Amino acid sequence: MISLNSIIFNGMDATPIDVQVQLSAGLAKPEFNIIGLADRAVKESAERIRNVLSALNLSLPPKRLTVNLSPADVEKTGSHFDLPILCGILCAIGILPESELAKYIIIGEVGLDGAIVKTDGILPASVWANQHGMGIICPGDQGAEARWAGHTNILAPFHVLELINHFKGSQILPLPQVTNTTDAGTYGIDMSDVHGQVAAKRALEIAAAGGHAMLMVGPPGSGKTMLASRLPTILPEMTPAEILETSIIYSIAGQLHDKSLITTRPFRSVHHTASAISLAGGGADARPGEISLAHNGVLFLDELPEFNRTTLEILRQPMEAGRIMIARARRTATYPARFQLIAAMNPCPCGHLGNASLSCSRAPRCAEAYQNKISGPLLDRIDLHVDVDAVNPWEMNNSDSTPVETSGQIRERVVAARNRQIQRQGMANAYLDGADLDKFAPLGDEQTTFLNTAAEKMGMSARGYNRIRRIARTIADLRGAECIEISDLAEALSYRPINRGKYGVK
Repeated sequence: MISLNSIIFNGMDATPIDVQVQLSAGLAKPEFNIIGLADRAVKESAERIRNVLSALNLSLPPKRLTVNLSPADVEKTGSHFDLPILCGILCAIGILPESELAKYIIIGEVGLDGAIVKTDGILPASVWANQHGMGIICPGDQGAEARWAGHTNILAPFHVLELINHFKGSQILPLPQVTNTTDAGTYGIDMSDVHGQVAAKRALEIAAAGGHAMLMVGPPGSGKTMLASRLPTILPEMTPAEILETSIIYSIAGQLHDKSLITTRPFRSVHHTASAISLAGGGADARPGEISLAHNGVLFLDELPEFNRTTLEILRQPMEAGRIMIARARRTATYPARFQLIAAMNPCPCGHLGNASLSCSRAPRCAEAYQNKISGPLLDRIDLHVDVDAVNPWEMNNSDSTPVETSGQIRERVVAARNRQIQRQGMANAYLDGADLDKFAPLGDEQTTFLNTAAEKMGMSARGYNRIRRIARTIADLRGAECIEISDLAEALSYRPINRGKYGVK
């Protein structure tokens, strides 16, 4: 019996798979069976491999060929088992040495002509192999991706013949070269593109500094989407750990393209027709959804009330926990989901509530029904609620030549504030809770009395109360202050829903 190694992923957790190949005598013609809870894509490997062997002028012996994928109680999905199964067969018929191949994790799909085709999950597979002292055999087009894990024992053939010749000694496969370790790198947009909206920019700066969720409410064309899309330009740069973790998620999802790591913070703009599965993740193979693809970055939901309410409720648990568990009949996958939610909405269906010349005759009743599509518990999890009014034409023309701050200038303040948070507590203020909140965002007697009085008048929940403290802590950090002042609390309170004036959600 031949035994080689491959791998599958349940979320971010790897499960090694033992690919066992055995030839048994007793048949007049070849018989090929794949067992071990294999899905259709894996079972179809048999036909692809038959054609590859034919292209190599090889044939299966007249025996019963059994491929067992162990452990048998774990569902096997995906076409990446093609290459390990083919390698096992080539070992069984004496073409490849089992003793050498057993030192590698083998992953890759094969074409009918023997070409080794791209597959998902190369980066996390390489990380796992490196951690366990094993090499990795992967498609040639993804050799650079495997190198990003710091791995050096990599074979990346483009064709099965290259792999055979390598172990025969007639051709040496070179170590793949990392040609590009960054993605696009620049956003091509800047906060200076947005004229006016001073209050909204201030709220966005606070959101960036503390990692807070934010909701913008205003009429069409007021710049909500422009502001949201520019948030990544003022966020701190990703750390190496964040780059690797985010890139692994994209690799598992099959969205790691152009031989580049994800080095700029993701900005995932989700359309309001998105399903619950596309947002949370799932499907037969429990793939990551938009909230995981937005990990370490921004999740932007425009036209928030137009989303299906059940879909929106999915956000509640990940916003608190920073991860999401996808449970299916045969597997449970957990993905990180530490995203920064930025949402935007019109105040009413027509979008012109408060404008006497444009609003409809049903105002304000239609606005109340429209805004009530969003549940109170979800709104309570959004730290900053901001009015974004229509821009004055004089501000659009910038006729007074008032200098407009660039993303770089704002980012300097954001990075300084975030660094204070990391040095003080090891995390952004948005994630402070319980004892950590009491320790790192303490209030004096005067500040406590002020906040308690305001919370009582506003009917604030315990969650909302703590969110005010977190926002105030961020505002103090932007000032470079150690202590939270009443002015910080007052500004934080101005971003709660009850203070949103004509756009207030009841």
